[in-house]
Amino acid sequence: MKNEQAQMTGLGTIEISPCEMPRAGEGEVVVKPLYVGICGSDVHFFQYGKIGKKVIDRPFVLGHECSAAVVETGPGVRGLHVGDRVAIEPGVPCGQCWYCRNGKYNLCPDMQFISSPPYDGCFRRYLRYPERMIHKLTDNISDIGGAMIEPLAVGLHAAKTGRVALGKNVVILGAGPIGIMAMLACRAMGAAKIFITDLIDSRLRRARGLGADYALNPQECDVPGIVLEETDGMGAQAVLETAGNPKTVQQAGALAARGGHIVLVGNVTEPVELDLMGLMVKEADIRPIYRYRNMFPIAIKALDSGQISLEGVDPGIFEFEQIQEAFDYTVNHAEQVMKTLVKIGA
Repeated sequence: MKNEQAQMTGLGTIEISPCEMPRAGEGEVVVKPLYVGICGSDVHFFQYGKIGKKVIDRPFVLGHECSAAVVETGPGVRGLHVGDRVAIEPGVPCGQCWYCRNGKYNLCPDMQFISSPPYDGCFRRYLRYPERMIHKLTDNISDIGGAMIEPLAVGLHAAKTGRVALGKNVVILGAGPIGIMAMLACRAMGAAKIFITDLIDSRLRRARGLGADYALNPQECDVPGIVLEETDGMGAQAVLETAGNPKTVQQAGALAARGGHIVLVGNVTEPVELDLMGLMVKEADIRPIYRYRNMFPIAIKALDSGQISLEGVDPGIFEFEQIQEAFDYTVNHAEQVMKTLVKIGA
């Protein structure tokens, strides 16, 4: 077996080159990635070379949304076997700090999150990974579906944090990949009415096809007015901001019901002015989330049972040798692309 990696060697440039074949150590497995998704963070690194304080300063491997097959197991591995199909949970926490020991491992200060500098990602033929952060797929989950479990985990964590439940109304601000995953999670959790907003009509059409009750363009309609009218004047018990835009963060308070929950999912990198008095009068919560925790097993069970289906997502698929084209296409067709996957194995 020969290994190859697709490295970002400069802004907007990815090159495939040979690399060392990994060997499984204690508690580790070697996997062959099958499909790897291109995340919004991958695109941002590809275009700008950095996100906040995370800077790419060397040839770097992106990609963290990954389905894979186990090809080698190391000493101490008990739950995985050669040939198992798996999904990789891309963050490896220390397992020892206060946050890890109290179940909030996504907040681990020593988290090693692959595809975020300095930790290389999954756009490789083979890679080594700890068994404890790998989840076995069932026969009902395709290799393609397995590569979309990571963004689905974000959507599930957002919905859970917003306390979405049977009969509650939900507004989702942003109909990009994470907004759609959050919508699917809310529908599975029994949300009564789901409103989703975006400025791009093609995204709104897709959201309608995947189950949104109301897909609204704020440039063409009065979103708060419609939400209030369709919820008997209450507003939404959960408002999920997935666009990462200061304007939608500001709008969230007007859409939330009294006692509602506003969940900040998108990455907002600018200061935001909020109507705090309006939030106080409503006693509305603002709850930021950071990635997810303990959601991969839930996502796998939901897909296995059919409670959530990703069939309608219909991602664009490129071969490994076309990875430069895959990134270019994703960047240049951002309004039309729901999800792009790179086929490496399978």
